[in-house]
Amino acid sequence: MPDEVSIKISPFGRDPAALEQVGATVLRHPRVREHLDGAEHRLLSFELVESERKTARPVAPRNYRATIFDYTNNRSLLVTGSLDNLEAVEVEERGIQPLPTPEEFNAAVSLLLEDEELSLAVGEERLRPYPPMPPLVPEELPDGRLARKVAVGLMPREGERGHEIVGVDLGSRTVTRYEGGAPERSAAHNPICGLPNAGQPTASKGTAGQVWVTVSQGGTVLWRFLVVRPAASSGTNGSGVELRYVDYRGKRVLYRAHVPILNVKYNGNACGPYLDWQFQEGMLQATGTNVAPGFRLCSSPATTILQTGSDAGNFLGVAIYVQGQEVVLVSEMQAGWYRYVSEWRLHTNGTIRPRFGFGAVQSSCVCTVHHHHVYWRLDFDIRTAGNNRVQEFNDPPLVGSSNWHTKQYEIRRPRDPSRKRKWRVDNVATREGYEIVPGPDDGVATASPDWPFPQGDLWLLRYRGTEIDHGVSAVGPPYEANLDLWANGETINGSDVVVWYAGHVTHEVGAEEPGHFGHIIGPELRPVNW
Repeated sequence: MPDEVSIKISPFGRDPAALEQVGATVLRHPRVREHLDGAEHRLLSFELVESERKTARPVAPRNYRATIFDYTNNRSLLVTGSLDNLEAVEVEERGIQPLPTPEEFNAAVSLLLEDEELSLAVGEERLRPYPPMPPLVPEELPDGRLARKVAVGLMPREGERGHEIVGVDLGSRTVTRYEGGAPERSAAHNPICGLPNAGQPTASKGTAGQVWVTVSQGGTVLWRFLVVRPAASSGTNGSGVELRYVDYRGKRVLYRAHVPILNVKYNGNACGPYLDWQFQEGMLQATGTNVAPGFRLCSSPATTILQTGSDAGNFLGVAIYVQGQEVVLVSEMQAGWYRYVSEWRLHTNGTIRPRFGFGAVQSSCVCTVHHHHVYWRLDFDIRTAGNNRVQEFNDPPLVGSSNWHTKQYEIRRPRDPSRKRKWRVDNVATREGYEIVPGPDDGVATASPDWPFPQGDLWLLRYRGTEIDHGVSAVGPPYEANLDLWANGETINGSDVVVWYAGHVTHEVGAEEPGHFGHIIGPELRPVNW
């Protein structure tokens, strides 16, 4: 029998409570108060800003960015500064509409209760508020900007009618109701599909939390890596459970591994399309001990909506547990009526299994067939940050008699199961590497003639610190991934290589078999010559 797998977890980074206090301090800063000048406002997020330069070991960020929305003037204020000097701040005005927070959604529900008809229905529990998609209702103002209207869904009791999605303007304190019961790109009608929505609390963007994880077996350290909870993950819209500085048997495998881009398109554009976010943690069921803010070491496997069919849980954050010879890290996330599961499985033999799951709670849109597209960003640093290469395997071979050939330049590649296609990233000097083996359910990119939405299956790119994601807020547009913009012909042979791997899932809620509550997909990363 193999020796027992043990896990050691050590907190890293800033204390969430201390950062919350800094956020409150920023709101009171004279320069910020001068810009607000008595306007109704709300702090939407407070995030630490990382350096775009790679470092051998993690360094806790010193700089921050706070996003404030000014409802009186319908504008955003971006406040930047340093934790080392809270007196020095820069304030920039923007005409953007950031994603709403759970607190802002609750404020919109409270305002909605001032509407006599809706208040009565909600008070009698004939209608139950829920966060729909899209999260904001786009309504163009005369000057071209968008009004900030928080979308609030109103779900009727089972078997009853009256499903509706309204727009709530916290600035003008008005509620907009729409012909057909819902705004453009959404739907509220019968039938209603999906699992029951537990309506439990969620974690907001910027909630701090990261830990070092050390995995040992028989006295030998196998894995050591840093884990960032989804609420604190990098990227414009977050990136799920994020791994950094991943070492196997003392040698670097990945500098960073995460999911910065996630989108969905409906057949016939019945709803959406949507660019989703990966930071809003939802509840999962986890039994164990809290070892750091947002992290629970479990004595048994944690479960999500995909295993139980229940949206209810007892923990927000990342659950960590041992299952056989694998260490598993999992978190459940929400984006409107979607439920996503971000999971990593690391085996004692060095195999890494990135996994992403897709489910849905009650709504009208999800009754229509829709297609999810998830984009993993795998920043390989095999032994070193540079001097890496990518080879591709094809059977039968593409050219000549060799199954393997080296990719010289940045490129997009289709998955092509007919050739058993896979890829290998290795160190040019040592030949140590990792293979990327597509999962059987990862799909292939297909596009309609009028809108090439998924675009591709895999991109091989040279590392650029500015290319964490495409920089588009989840309120969109655009909604596509647009990764082709970065594949501009730079050499990658012997460089610092980043692989973007896309998975594609068709979700037909009404066709799910009993006991099945969604889909989970992902490739395998297997060590070679390690």
